[in-house]
Amino acid sequence: MSEEIENIVTKKDKNLFERFFSNITNFDRFLDQRIDFVLLKIINILRYAFIIVMIMYLAVCLMSLSHKVIAMTINQGVLDFDSIKNILTDGLFILIILAIVKSFFIKHSFDYAITFLEIAFVVLVRKLILLQTEPSETFLLLVLGFTSALFFVLIIYVHQYIKKEKVENK
Repeated sequence: MSEEIENIVTKKDKNLFERFFSNITNFDRFLDQRIDFVLLKIINILRYAFIIVMIMYLAVCLMSLSHKVIAMTINQGVLDFDSIKNILTDGLFILIILAIVKSFFIKHSFDYAITFLEIAFVVLVRKLILLQTEPSETFLLLVLGFTSALFFVLIIYVHQYIKKEKVENK
């Protein structure tokens, strides 16, 4: 008789544990299905809000550059080298922002990586334009030039590789 009572108590304990772990498993499934979906929607909403803010920032940068070009041309007539350099660096900055905004719409990770490689190339070119040429920074200019050339070669290589893959897949 005592064995029967122990079996009944053990079964109740097992049922309690099984129900407990079953509830935990169900809660985990709920989190996986519902909460992940909700969090993904929130992240997408925030992503699009950030894209809208960046597009507005890009529009402000374009208006600022346009105003700067018009104002400098009206004031100086023919622009001198320093003014052109200033406008060029602002234009390169706008290209960087434009590439970043464009990268928000890229779904394929390979294209995303190529876009950031192109952004890095433009950043390096911008840095080379902005640097004052001093003899003490010759090594820095050499390294930046070599790095930008390497980025350029990588970009060209990858674009040729993509074309080759598209031709082979047809």
